[in-house]
Amino acid sequence: QVQLAESGGGLVQAGGSLRLSCAASGRTFSSYFMVWFRQAPGKEREFVAAVSSSGGNQYYADSAKGRFTISRDNAKNTVYLQMNSLRPEDTAIYYCATGRTAFVRSAGEYAYWGQGTQVTVSS
Repeated sequence: QVQLAESGGGLVQAGGSLRLSCAASGRTFSSYFMVWFRQAPGKEREFVAAVSSSGGNQYYADSAKGRFTISRDNAKNTVYLQMNSLRPEDTAIYYCATGRTAFVRSAGEYAYWGQGTQVTVSS
């Protein structure tokens, strides 16, 4: 069983930055991929970024490439999402998820989810 808790969301102007954190409980944290998804009002949940169990491999949605960086600290059971050059279209609830040892983009494949943190980017 893994429990996840996101933090770091907030209101920021376009062009600004935020750093999201996701703290995990459970001894299996370091075995799993960690993934960030987001969901905007009226839209489906979409993949943002993923990091392998060791932290050595990262995957990004096209919308995140070059602006977002995912990382993890297995000693702290925490995964981060550094978001730079934020745009109004990045406004969404951001969720971290885990539960797989191999990467897939589909939200339905992940068993464990946090409660989400709101990111609002004003123009």
